[in-house]
Amino acid sequence: MSYIDIMQSDKPHDECGVFGFYNNDDYNLAELTRAALYGLQHRGQESAGVTVIKDEEPYTVKNLGIVSEVLTDKALEKLPENGRISVGHVRYTSLDFLDRAATQPLVMRYIEGSLALANNGSITNFAEIRSELEKGGAIFQSNSHAEIIGYTIATKRIECENIEDAVMRTMESLKGAYSLVLSSPSKLMGARDPHGFKPLCIGKLNNSYIISSESCAIDTVGGEFIRDVEPGELVVIDENGLKSYFCEKKKNQSLCLFEYVYVARPDSVIDGVHVNEARHKAGRILFEENPIEADIVCGVPDSGLDAAQGYAEASGITYATAFIKNKYIGRTPEGVGNDKKARLLRMRLNVLDNIVKGKRVVIIDDSIIHGNTSAHIVRLLKRAGASEVHMRISSPEFVYPCYFGIDLPDEEHLISNKLSVEELRERIGADSLSFLSVEGVRKIADGCKIGLCDGCFTGCYRADKPKVIYEDKFASKIKHRKF
Repeated sequence: MSYIDIMQSDKPHDECGVFGFYNNDDYNLAELTRAALYGLQHRGQESAGVTVIKDEEPYTVKNLGIVSEVLTDKALEKLPENGRISVGHVRYTSLDFLDRAATQPLVMRYIEGSLALANNGSITNFAEIRSELEKGGAIFQSNSHAEIIGYTIATKRIECENIEDAVMRTMESLKGAYSLVLSSPSKLMGARDPHGFKPLCIGKLNNSYIISSESCAIDTVGGEFIRDVEPGELVVIDENGLKSYFCEKKKNQSLCLFEYVYVARPDSVIDGVHVNEARHKAGRILFEENPIEADIVCGVPDSGLDAAQGYAEASGITYATAFIKNKYIGRTPEGVGNDKKARLLRMRLNVLDNIVKGKRVVIIDDSIIHGNTSAHIVRLLKRAGASEVHMRISSPEFVYPCYFGIDLPDEEHLISNKLSVEELRERIGADSLSFLSVEGVRKIADGCKIGLCDGCFTGCYRADKPKVIYEDKFASKIKHRKF
């Protein structure tokens, strides 16, 4: 059974979070990596895992569940405390059926030793690569893109002088989005696809090195952010320090713009832009484009709060806390009935009626996918006595799917692809509804060191879409997204 936070089921999800540590000091790698994964938990809540390499031998703990469920004190006892390298992973999957074999880090043994690999992203030529490998006799245990990457590295390693060359040749053969953390028996590596779709950064903790999806995980373990991994860059860390190698750079570098809108944690810095500042700016621009007279401005916790503050400051309307979020419910099984879903939503989010009663309320959220959560939020506010509810969204309408690692449905399941803004306003019951424009959302990340991908808003992608999709004849229960 797949598990999803019921309040997050109407949100776009990132695929994963990755973390790696090269221990030049005397840190307990199991505990340190667990702490880092807590910092990346927002990037994936369906599985978690840690691999520790000691004396060139990998030891792994991983399972379905969030970090606190999988990486318990008892589970970490199976890992050596003072290893040389660790690789960590948290995962969200777009599959309707969880593939337990795809939990990461993926550890593979081959003629040159072992590989421990954690991936964030989506390989768009997955089907072609897997088909070629299968024709050569490859046998796969999962539908994981990480397994395809690992198998390709192992195959190319036989032809190359060292693991770095094998990874570089693999990077050149992959299309789409990936940020990798991987380890050979003696080296920690981080690789970012040539477009730079997914974030990846480097940090230090005393004499030790860190590679992470986001800088917030570096902060969590007390480290210092050094820099972002550049698009097309391979970083290799061993006993001699850090070295850098580059693939051919793409002209259309394209960090996923939705990292700034929703995916990343507000305290992260990605490619030169502070995430919380980007969201605050989104709120200010949202008011400039869509002003309204109201008494208070509120944000949907937690992703709408920074934008709501920006909207309030730009408008001069009082910012207020209207919602209390219950953070202790835990996860909820997907597929529960409508009545139970509504009850769970009420348990998770409650309105302060003394704040909203008789007030004209502007409520800020980051996105609308299906519209169910937005309708529920409007109902909550009106039941609490709000005289008017004006919904403002700090991103444009989602009208196209994502092929590069954000789990957005097909066009037919995106509500804004079916309904006009006015029709959607009627559907959710708001007194008014407005979205941030495409031009506006592009401004929120001024100062970003690379270009931005806004294909889910515009349909103009900065890399090739998949031509075909792999169909596993022996996994009929697994439903793939259509590309």
